[in-house]
Amino acid sequence: MSVYNITFSPTGGTKKAADLFVNSFCPQSTCIDLTDPGADFSAFSFHEEDICIVSVPSYGGRVPAIAVSRLQQMRGNGAKAILIVVYGNRAYDDTFVELQDTLTASGFSPVAAVAAIAEHSIMRQFATGRPDAQDEKELADFAVTIRSKMEAGDQSACPNLPGNRPYREYGGVPMKPQAGKDCTACGLCAGKCPVGAIDAATPSKTDTKRCISCMRCVAVCPQKSRSVSKTLLAAGSMKLKKACSSYRKNELFLS
Repeated sequence: MSVYNITFSPTGGTKKAADLFVNSFCPQSTCIDLTDPGADFSAFSFHEEDICIVSVPSYGGRVPAIAVSRLQQMRGNGAKAILIVVYGNRAYDDTFVELQDTLTASGFSPVAAVAAIAEHSIMRQFATGRPDAQDEKELADFAVTIRSKMEAGDQSACPNLPGNRPYREYGGVPMKPQAGKDCTACGLCAGKCPVGAIDAATPSKTDTKRCISCMRCVAVCPQKSRSVSKTLLAAGSMKLKKACSSYRKNELFLS
């Protein structure tokens, strides 16, 4: 049996939550980075005895389309899947059912799921500092509970997960990072962009049609040169203030 830690985490929040879970579930695991634009995801073929912990952020209540595309290229071959959906304190809407459907269609067998909170990747005043120490304890407890179930030979499938089919529509957000005057054209953002929305030859420009507003370029820029419109950021913050201000707990979904 091998354990795989499969994550789509452009700014690190999803990976942080995933690692807290995985480290308690099984300290020895193989990491697969779904944000890697150069990886051949069709080369990943798993075995029935394998366990794949698949973690994605919720973008507007959906799985990021590029993550869906890359998971669809993998061959599950009956491998058990634990789903982790990470969101920035608003809601996960249809992310669970979309992830479950994607993995099932690729041959995985979902057995459990976890909803985890992480700092919002764009408006960082929401869920600031999370996952925190309390989250670490809860995610570790979830991991032990799921592991115990599996070691006891319980092969029951994942319970009905929250969400609707058809999935809610998501057209992205208008906040597209742009480079400022401090840009040195180092090209790091271009190499790290999960969808290739930044041209390495002219990294100061962003292809706004391809950009998914994941904020990876903002997070990795050594000059802190990339940012989104302050006006749009303020408007977005006001729009989400009511929905994102309450404290939300992590959740475990297990048969």
